[in-house]
Amino acid sequence: MGVETDPNSRTVAGNGGGQVGQTDIEAKTGQVSNRLTWAAREEGNSRKLVGRRLGVGIVAAAAVLGLVVLYKTKHHPRTDDATVLANYIGIAPQVEGPLARLPVRDNQFVKKGELLFEIDDRPYQYALEKAFSDQAALEGQIVDETRRIAALNSAVSVSEANIHGAEADVTTAEQGVSRAQAEWAYASNNLQRLEPLLGKHFVTVDEIDKARTTEITQQEALRQAQSQLTLAQARSKSARAQHEQAVNAVTTLEPLINQRGARAAALKKARYDVDNCRVYAPFDARVTNLTISEGAYAHVGQQMFVLIDARRWWAVANFREGQLEHIKPGMRADVYVMSKPGRRLLGFVDSIGFGVTPDADVIGRFDGGLPDIQRTLNWVHLASRYPVRVRVENPEPELFRVSESAVVVIRGN
Repeated sequence: MGVETDPNSRTVAGNGGGQVGQTDIEAKTGQVSNRLTWAAREEGNSRKLVGRRLGVGIVAAAAVLGLVVLYKTKHHPRTDDATVLANYIGIAPQVEGPLARLPVRDNQFVKKGELLFEIDDRPYQYALEKAFSDQAALEGQIVDETRRIAALNSAVSVSEANIHGAEADVTTAEQGVSRAQAEWAYASNNLQRLEPLLGKHFVTVDEIDKARTTEITQQEALRQAQSQLTLAQARSKSARAQHEQAVNAVTTLEPLINQRGARAAALKKARYDVDNCRVYAPFDARVTNLTISEGAYAHVGQQMFVLIDARRWWAVANFREGQLEHIKPGMRADVYVMSKPGRRLLGFVDSIGFGVTPDADVIGRFDGGLPDIQRTLNWVHLASRYPVRVRVENPEPELFRVSESAVVVIRGN
């Protein structure tokens, strides 16, 4: 047989040489296979080791990350259960009448002191003028009454002078009566003493006649003095009556002066109504819920629109009761509003709520009578949430809206 050449083996001759070459090839193939198996086992062991190390690293990183998150959550609480709020007031007129001017529009931002609306003030101007007139009339009455009282007081003074004069006349008349009575008594006694002497011729008839004439004259003088006394007493009594009448006629200014308070109050009320015909913004605010226009009739106390106080804004965040121990008033806080979630706003904790409405499903209802307690068993106890009021520093009026959703993160002191 000829020589056969194999490119993958040695040159073999004959049948015997071909058998030996095939055995060598199989042996070498087994060695290569063993080496490949060993290499595969080593590579598998290496991969398992790397996997174990990677798993341990992942678990450790997750544990560290969990601890960090737990620390952040505990010492820097955050919540997305927050709402933006601001103070707001309803604007209602204090006087009624047709709206003459309404320069504001819905959702307009107004500065403090800007005119909000104006009511037709003509009826109130008329009332103000009448109040002025009534007050001036009262002052005129007080002046006239003062003059009349002065005249009455002068009459009282005159009547007092008349009383003094009448009393002086009475005194003079009494003295005249006393003097006339003494002279008449002397003349009467003298006549009675002389008449018995006429029979004894100690006195003449002419002397008796003179004594009788003197007694009659003195008696008449006594009657005249008594008449003058009676007249003087009557004049004194009349003077006293006139004085009493003059005194009673004198009035006081108290009734008129007491009306000054009422007239002044009416004047102030009229001026107050005129001033309330024009209403101005009490603070920087946002006009909202405007549902009225010029020409409408405004009623007292009927709300026309709402003013949102744009000076102060709060984010009222609801935190779980277990987080409240890490929140104190004055702590710094970050506020994010949903309209601009990437914008961080600075704030501070203004106050922490101390009460919320009890859950009727947990404690029942406190109506009249005994409490209504539901017989339920809750396996999962949900923590209550309390509102924390966070005041925003330097709020931008264009950014905030009442009841807007927000996220609050407590940063601490």
